[in-house]
Amino acid sequence: MSLTDLQNQELEDVCSIKNTTRRPTVEALEEILYKPLKALDHGFVRLVDYMGNDSAVVQAARVSYGSGTKKLNEDKGLINYLMRRWHTTPFEMCEIKFHIKLPIFIARQWIRHRTANVNEYSGRYSIMDKEFYIPEIEDLAAQSQINKQGRSTDVLSAEESHRVLEMLKDDARRCYDHYMEMLNLNEETQEILDPNKAGLARELARMNLTLNYYTQWYWKTDLHNLLHFLRLRADDHAQYEIGVYADIILDIVKKWVPFTYEAFLDYRLNAVNISGKSIAVIKKKLAGENVTAEDVGMSKREWQELISLLEIK
Repeated sequence: MSLTDLQNQELEDVCSIKNTTRRPTVEALEEILYKPLKALDHGFVRLVDYMGNDSAVVQAARVSYGSGTKKLNEDKGLINYLMRRWHTTPFEMCEIKFHIKLPIFIARQWIRHRTANVNEYSGRYSIMDKEFYIPEIEDLAAQSQINKQGRSTDVLSAEESHRVLEMLKDDARRCYDHYMEMLNLNEETQEILDPNKAGLARELARMNLTLNYYTQWYWKTDLHNLLHFLRLRADDHAQYEIGVYADIILDIVKKWVPFTYEAFLDYRLNAVNISGKSIAVIKKKLAGENVTAEDVGMSKREWQELISLLEIK
């Protein structure tokens, strides 16, 4: 994990400027501002800017709700109320911007969240770095037989794991060697290899790189949409690699808006969605009645999920 010389110079230039502001700032965020926080083997998350805090959420809510919120004496109580009742607009008043370095295959998964402003490193204008993600052996799990889109808890054998790692490394290195050859450039100096050859255009040569190569982008979003991202990607069912980034960002949210963070854990991340049929089952159970899936028109799978969730017989 490292910043380029240009990025380090940019960081020095920014930090050398002494700014004064009347805007609210968060001391815990100021301490990590611009600092790369390690993710995976070569990646990072770097906070580069933010706007607002818990108070900005409260202020926005009191404008829109008027006198109705005067009964709520504490900001924390109001934020809990907003989160509990799915009043999302006040959370959109806070924004945050990250510089993120991540494997391409995770970037393609990440970009599915279409509620942010993104500017990515361009392989059309620049030479891609020779940095690619290689998982740890303990993360080389077999395909799940239950979940078609994820891995199981069973890791590969030691022999198979080492073979997979060697294939990943060899393929990535070979593809990069061919990438530079197609560009007609020396890998170390990036000077022309053969002056008698034109070299393939960068926008075409980049297609030869594997999906575990790293890319970078600036990613800016508001707090509401950030929490939606985290609800999905900081969940235990999310892919491990994107979960690593989500956990880092979640810790930044904790520093940034602690009241919102606590409400988010309680009402979103650690909460469950209960259907009307499930509520009917719970009511009958509390009343001491016997109830079956057929009684409430619930599918076998939904019934098993509810029974497992509530640990009821």
